[in-house]
Amino acid sequence: MQLYNLIINDLKPLNISDTIGDVKLMFSQLTYTHIPVKNGDIYIGCISETDAHCFESPIVLGDITYSIEGFFVRDTSTWLDVLESFAQNNSNVMPILDGNNTYLGYYELNDVIGLFNETPFFAESGGIIIVEKGLNDYSFSEISQIVESNNAKIYGAFISQMVNDKVQLTVKIGQTGMNDVLQSFRRYGYNIVSGIEEDTYIENLKERSDYLNKYLDF
Repeated sequence: MQLYNLIINDLKPLNISDTIGDVKLMFSQLTYTHIPVKNGDIYIGCISETDAHCFESPIVLGDITYSIEGFFVRDTSTWLDVLESFAQNNSNVMPILDGNNTYLGYYELNDVIGLFNETPFFAESGGIIIVEKGLNDYSFSEISQIVESNNAKIYGAFISQMVNDKVQLTVKIGQTGMNDVLQSFRRYGYNIVSGIEEDTYIENLKERSDYLNKYLDF
């Protein structure tokens, strides 16, 4: 995926000679969590809105460089690496440096998230299921085998939750053979946390339960 077209340059970075008053004024006009800071032509990090409100003028940024967070990504970083950096730094602005550490601009979180819409995981029609199994008992190769052995296509899978010794995996599957896929997951010892409307297993259990209740009522 091409990230270069998403680079934004409409926000002039702060300088370490700028006062906290200047910083607060900028934040009041923006919806960003962070603003890039440079020392001359050298990028040194970002100041967060939260930290900016901890100080009062006439303090300048050069006096509080310890509060400046030095995160960034390279212009060669993949979109997943960029998303990871957004998450790790709890920011909606991500500065970009080239191989010579020259500041190129920044990515905006919503623009990068929008790239998800271009992936088959979201763009292709199909169903999403969530399965659960023991941490040491699952494998992505097994998941792919289960899906593809039922003549279904897998558009993506990722670990969506990991608690103690249990792992939940979210899987996007093509529309063909979904019910057979779910039955196969059960045979392989996976718990179906969230399935699809086509899942006849639950419906069959419900019908049997209803029949049993009617029988016991006689």
